[in-house]
Amino acid sequence: MNTTVNTTEDTTANDAANDAVNIAFVGLGHMGGPMARNLLRAGHHLTVHDLRRESAAEHLDLGARWADSVGEAVADADVLITMLPGPKQVTAVLSRVTLKPGATWIDMSTSTPEAARPFTQDRLDAPVSGMAKGARNGTLQIFVGGPPALYERHLPVLQAMGSTILHVGPHGAGYTVKLMLNLLWFAHLVATTEVLTMGAKAGVDLGVLRDALVASPANSTFLERDVLSVLRDGDYDESFAMALACKDLGLAVDLGRDVGVPVELSALVEQIFRRARARYGDLAGEMTPMRLYEELAGLDLRIGDAA
Repeated sequence: MNTTVNTTEDTTANDAANDAVNIAFVGLGHMGGPMARNLLRAGHHLTVHDLRRESAAEHLDLGARWADSVGEAVADADVLITMLPGPKQVTAVLSRVTLKPGATWIDMSTSTPEAARPFTQDRLDAPVSGMAKGARNGTLQIFVGGPPALYERHLPVLQAMGSTILHVGPHGAGYTVKLMLNLLWFAHLVATTEVLTMGAKAGVDLGVLRDALVASPANSTFLERDVLSVLRDGDYDESFAMALACKDLGLAVDLGRDVGVPVELSALVEQIFRRARARYGDLAGEMTPMRLYEELAGLDLRIGDAA
């Protein structure tokens, strides 16, 4: 199911009060922080927790309640939302928490089906795409795995954070779709960078080369739009760090092995990202492999006025 909503539509005070949900939100990082703020602006009642209390300052100003522990956060919650770095953190949190009867856990982290399997309470996996900008603007794409009835019940909560909500299958399907999305995007990055670097090194004007590729059957959203942050501005997107990119690639490669699919290309993409991480550090932007190719080729991949 594909649900598209306009998150800027006004609602009446009575509607907001009737639809408000008691939510515990755990994980207020680059993505979780703005997602939680959008829930507050939609009128939901939030209790928040993070390893760093200072990350909750704006949420508290907007009316959220602080909890000193995850257990305290979920005590009265109808919904627990987690937005954490990966499976290890998700497992650590959920192994210490018992939700009240009838409450739902919605994990919006990029994780794996296996990590959530031991947890039997009502739950949805709902990882997101759209980067920090989408989290701020409430325009995330959200991929939901779990029972259809549970998905429908919590759709208003998800709509407060995203503009495109997709129910993609049973438990674990959301995690899988998100991992496949990231894997393909990272593969696009490496393939596009190799092509642009090779063509530029061979003497073709970089802008002309990109225009020709965009006009060809080899075009992609990455080539048409995403790569411009580097080509125009030298921006390698530090809103998503190399440490997280490598984590996601590792999870995707592990999943391929788990299901018995050869992943030679995916494994090579992962190693290129790990090489860039070793060269430029954990906090370098997710498009930093392009910088690695620039350095190896002795050129900067820059154009003037990209179409």
